[in-house]
Amino acid sequence: MTDTATPSKVFIAFQANEESRPVVDAILEDNPEATAVYSPGLVKIDAPGQLVIQRSTIEEQTGQRYDLQQLHVNLVTLSGNIDEDDDRFTLSWGR
Repeated sequence: MTDTATPSKVFIAFQANEESRPVVDAILEDNPEATAVYSPGLVKIDAPGQLVIQRSTIEEQTGQRYDLQQLHVNLVTLSGNIDEDDDRFTLSWGR
């Protein structure tokens, strides 16, 4: 029997503020299947299976150098396995 189940969703949520806005925009640009839900004070981004945050795309949004460790300042919660280096932060669920 073939597994046709939909991939489990991963998510990440940030405080809704000016510092997070370019990060959220970059995530949505790099992950076309991702959806953002905006609520007072919070932005939650869901994606099926995997979500990739790329430093280069955030830098394009901000026009300046960006250290991915800055994500943690406005990060509220996340769900998924984390793989992170200087250029990319990935959330995923293993198979």
